[in-house]
Amino acid sequence: MKRLRILVLMHEDLVPPDPLTGQDVTSADWKTEYDVVSTLRKLGHDVTPLGVKSDLGVLRSAIEDWKPQIAFNLLEEFDGVAVYDQNVVSYLELLHMPYTGCNPRGLMLARDKVLSKKLFSFHRIPFPEFMVVPQGRRVKRPKWLPFPLIIKSVTEEASRGISQASIVQDDDKLKERVEFIHASVGTGALIERYIEGREFYVGVMGNGHIHVLPVWELIMDKLPDDARRIATERVKWSRTYQDKYGIRSEEARNLPEGKAEEIQHLAKRVYRALGLSGYARIDVRMDAEGQVYVLEANPNPQIAHDEDFADSAEKAGYTYQELLQQLLRIGLRRQTANSPPRKPLPSLT
Repeated sequence: MKRLRILVLMHEDLVPPDPLTGQDVTSADWKTEYDVVSTLRKLGHDVTPLGVKSDLGVLRSAIEDWKPQIAFNLLEEFDGVAVYDQNVVSYLELLHMPYTGCNPRGLMLARDKVLSKKLFSFHRIPFPEFMVVPQGRRVKRPKWLPFPLIIKSVTEEASRGISQASIVQDDDKLKERVEFIHASVGTGALIERYIEGREFYVGVMGNGHIHVLPVWELIMDKLPDDARRIATERVKWSRTYQDKYGIRSEEARNLPEGKAEEIQHLAKRVYRALGLSGYARIDVRMDAEGQVYVLEANPNPQIAHDEDFADSAEKAGYTYQELLQQLLRIGLRRQTANSPPRKPLPSLT
């Protein structure tokens, strides 16, 4: 790949220090941002990190002044709202700026778990039965939705608001947990039938031509016996908790014959049903009978070095450098195929 001018978009609080002065990168909140920026520079690209919080003017100014050839999008929110990241990508499209990651429509559909499930239903993609309790509403569980149940936010990602208490066995605990999501997370509550079993992650890359990565599994076999094997906030983000209980992810093993291929095919169907592009991670669970259920799709997932997506890509033959180069190619190809030629920006004044 030729040398590119790359504008790396990230939250302004996650811009990595340059130069490093003794900071521990492995535990830093900005590890992903550092891994991407430093690796792109090692590849010979001209890289500028840009912190974005609540002002699109800084983005437009950077594009107008520096004239990057592509934006590497690491934003997961805008103005403190997770679902607003799609608007930043829409803005990039209005400016005819190529970018890595998912298109705005795919982001919108995947971020809304309820809308996603409606599309899954249309496409006959298996998922757990569910109901929704909007903010300000009381929960009234229908008879067709049996316990145990798990309660989540309808829009938040990264396991926000999920703990062992998210799984409930009776109506009193259900009411209590729904109220918690409404008050503490600030969104409607998604109530799903809880699927006891194994949890898998499947990375997918591409636009029209899709490449599915090996099936990865979240291993939680050292948790206390009475703990449910679910991806809580602590399981995902607490290094201390992970070390204490040996929580890790690795290539899925001991699957029934043909099951890995079935899960990969299901991930591809989800990717296409939601109109995703760039790259995404599809989360599924498999019960004791081998039935697989889609939990959700996560466009623009964590791509730090040594995380799930990068590890599964390495198993598929991509070094971390090659993975980032491939994401750049995918972004450039999508812009070439779908967007009109980029025009000069009008003056800001």
